[in-house]
Amino acid sequence: MAKERLDKILASQNLGSRKEVGAMIRAGRAAVHGTAVKSPAQKFDPQADPITVDGKPLNFKRHLYLMLNKPEGVLSASRDPHARTVVDLLPPHLQRRGIFPAGRLDRDTRGLLILTDDGGFAHRMLAPKSHVTKWYEALLESPVQEQDVLRFRRGVELSDGMICLPAELSVLRRGDHPIALVGLREGKFHQVKRMFAACENHVLSLRRVRIGGLFLDPQLEEGGARELEEAEAARVFERQNG
Repeated sequence: MAKERLDKILASQNLGSRKEVGAMIRAGRAAVHGTAVKSPAQKFDPQADPITVDGKPLNFKRHLYLMLNKPEGVLSASRDPHARTVVDLLPPHLQRRGIFPAGRLDRDTRGLLILTDDGGFAHRMLAPKSHVTKWYEALLESPVQEQDVLRFRRGVELSDGMICLPAELSVLRRGDHPIALVGLREGKFHQVKRMFAACENHVLSLRRVRIGGLFLDPQLEEGGARELEEAEAARVFERQNG
């Protein structure tokens, strides 16, 4: 890859602002190939040139991919002056300039959300032509009827006349308040709730459990986040049936 300024490289890895890392470099705290570099403007290839800061190797990552188990009541946004956002939930070591949620979950929807600073990855994941299915578990007020499964498969017409793309619907648990699994390839506003409303049913709670072939980590508590390796993040593009 092309060489970049040392201060830009360090700032991109959440080591401080450009001003802060510039001061670190001028203080002799950064070295390349074992030799101290005191010019923030000097350029290097972060993937080929071994860089250390305070004697510790820099584990350079061009992009960051995070899995978040989103709780209710949090906005799927990078920042908001009046409400807590999913970026606000990230611990300091996962904070990074330019991080944003790839797609969104409604404020009262829980579960799997990916955050990244890789715009190309997010665009590919959300593009309809990629056919990435998002899977949700819906706790329902009433049982699922066979005709509901057929309507989802054909494409539900919403109350405003909008017709959804064909979707998958299956029952995970029966009873007075069943749990259904829904697979969508699009993300209209409150879509799952509106689809069930069109079938005269009501969603009591909603949780996203999978994107493509990437499942929500069952060990990840609500509000928790962890880093995804690139190969793990790439699972979102694996096509799997429900």
